[in-house]
Amino acid sequence: MCTECDDFNHTVLMLGDLALYANEPGADPVFVEVVGTALAASLPSDIPWSGPADGPDYPAQGW
Repeated sequence: MCTECDDFNHTVLMLGDLALYANEPGADPVFVEVVGTALAASLPSDIPWSGPADGPDYPAQGW
């Protein structure tokens, strides 16, 4: 797997763990907001392994 893919997968896993933590009693909402924002900002604008030819064409893609 490529390095970009590894980084993307790790970031998504950390976001998932953060979401689980956020639903725990006593979770720190400031921590969740700060870390969640930072993790979301670190995601690429496109998925590393996707390309223009990947997946089906959807009617709304031209918008």
